[in-house]
Amino acid sequence: MNLQSLDYQYPEELIATEPQKKSRVLLNQNGDNSELSLTALIDCFESGDLLVLNDSKVVKRRLFVKVRGKENKKELEVLFIEEKDNKEWVVLFPASRIKDSDVLLLPGGVEAQLVQRGIPQKLKLSQNLDFDYFATHGELPLPPYIQKARGERHQATEDDSWYQTVWAKKEGSAAAPTASLHFSEEHLRALKQKGVKISYLTLHVGLGTFLPIQVENLLEHQMHKEWIEIGAETLSEIEKTKQQSKKVWALGTTVARSLESFASGLLKEQESGSFVGESDLFIYPGYEYKIVDVLMTNFHQPKTTLLALVAAFSSLENVKTAYQYAIDKAFKLFSYGDLSVWMKK
Repeated sequence: MNLQSLDYQYPEELIATEPQKKSRVLLNQNGDNSELSLTALIDCFESGDLLVLNDSKVVKRRLFVKVRGKENKKELEVLFIEEKDNKEWVVLFPASRIKDSDVLLLPGGVEAQLVQRGIPQKLKLSQNLDFDYFATHGELPLPPYIQKARGERHQATEDDSWYQTVWAKKEGSAAAPTASLHFSEEHLRALKQKGVKISYLTLHVGLGTFLPIQVENLLEHQMHKEWIEIGAETLSEIEKTKQQSKKVWALGTTVARSLESFASGLLKEQESGSFVGESDLFIYPGYEYKIVDVLMTNFHQPKTTLLALVAAFSSLENVKTAYQYAIDKAFKLFSYGDLSVWMKK
């Protein structure tokens, strides 16, 4: 399978720049497309079904930095992804715009130098950065396409609540599990009243989720690892749901990757009964889902691993037909956009 097979065209005016006040839902069932309201989607759940959510919380690790001697130039955006030893961080930024000898000036008097190029890169810092530092100086890592559509690189004040799920609990994500942004505590209460079980897991969103595919042959793409934890209680609920021939609903691609990483034996059991590990599972057409029965997710950009994951759940033909249906009906796209729901045949 080649990268071009995951390509499609869309009007830029359909890129959502803020959450939808009234979410629209595209339902793809047995290859047929229809539109639902969120209320109607909740009616599709049955008593005994299980909804699995990602409780990871987005951290403000996007910094605007200057280059020493070029303070009057445009600031660079640096996304801090993972802390390594000796004040080194794995980062993502336009490194081609600086020399190896350049010194980056971070907020708060911190300095940094590039020690590894490529994608991602690595920076050596003059001091350690902690949670308080990022809380003071950082911004939420909004996707570049939202910045472009807004005509504004910096986050809006409202993004602090917009770009965070209502059940976000464990800090560590470099991007939001955005399918969850459609649901409120009121929706969860309505589901529980129907007899739907709700369980949580944690996947800290990193490069594995949002890094673009750089190779033409999908089989040559190397997924970056993301940290996952699935508790014993959640696993027990999954087992019960399957035994009762009920459905496991995954809210978001991160939940789907987590559950399928467990099913693929990529996580290790802990004394507590939970399963933990770093997964580089790449889900693309040809993969057979082992746990997820219904996938709920936003619309994804062309040529991405997320689009490949959805195509693996349904089919590439179904995805392309459904996406064209959504575009024709002016659904809003991507992180702040509308929801798509995929049910197995």
